[in-house]
Amino acid sequence: MTGLKPRPAPRTIDETLDLLTGADYVADRSLATVLFLSLRMKRPLFLEGEAGVGKTEIAKVLAEALGRRLIRLQCYEGLDVSSAVYEWNYAAQMIEIRMEEAAGKVVRSDMERNVFSEKYLIRRPVLDALTGKAGAAPVFLIDELDRTDEAFEAFLLEILSDFQVTVPELGTIKA
Repeated sequence: MTGLKPRPAPRTIDETLDLLTGADYVADRSLATVLFLSLRMKRPLFLEGEAGVGKTEIAKVLAEALGRRLIRLQCYEGLDVSSAVYEWNYAAQMIEIRMEEAAGKVVRSDMERNVFSEKYLIRRPVLDALTGKAGAAPVFLIDELDRTDEAFEAFLLEILSDFQVTVPELGTIKA
């Protein structure tokens, strides 16, 4: 989705209802209220319910109505940090190492700093959502969270409470 024009969040609960209605999403005042508060406080919103009631659709509608990117993390059993947060582009790192060795520029500390830089970091949905463009925070949908194990749930909740993640080789990355 390129060319999105971010629009400001609704200023009232009624504006939130109008936003949803304008996007053909049927919502009651209680849903509009929690959406409004979540947007206003810039905090995550956790929706729970039976399949097919519109939990995923509300994220899609919100992203479209606010002109923001929708980033989706589809959870499943066995989901880990490298699939959800980040991983390193090992092939590109190896090429860089081989090129430096061939050029005779092997200074271990410099090489390590170079290959563990943003250039070789592959951003997965969590990191992508945290480092969105300033002023245009994406709508981040974490779907089927209950399918992950407890350790991963705890990890995600920690990230969402602090809006930051630590990449050991780079340091802490904040939203």
